[in-house]
Amino acid sequence: MATERIELTTLEDLDRVWAESEQKPCMLFKHSTRCPISTRALSAFEKALERPEAAAVTWVYLDLIAHRDVSNEIATRSGITHQSPQAILLEKGKPVWNASHIGITVDSLIEAVSAVGLD
Repeated sequence: MATERIELTTLEDLDRVWAESEQKPCMLFKHSTRCPISTRALSAFEKALERPEAAAVTWVYLDLIAHRDVSNEIATRSGITHQSPQAILLEKGKPVWNASHIGITVDSLIEAVSAVGLD
């Protein structure tokens, strides 16, 4: 059974995700609906949700074209320059891993979530 993902649409949603990362890590995925590379990365994101390791984190999806303000705020809060597509793993309100473009694969996502809490 696949892990559920939540969708970010507002800055208030982002506040909740940032707060949740204090208790459970959150994998943010910023998707551009206009980009074929982003479509491939979204496929990897969705396949990663089907893996048992996915349950270790909360999976969060953002359509950055529709919600550019939220995407910009993620860049501001995380200190990570905006990319599209982009995956950022938050733990305790801090980014602990990120990837963009072809670096977003099922293996890279699962490796990142599997390493959470190991240090």
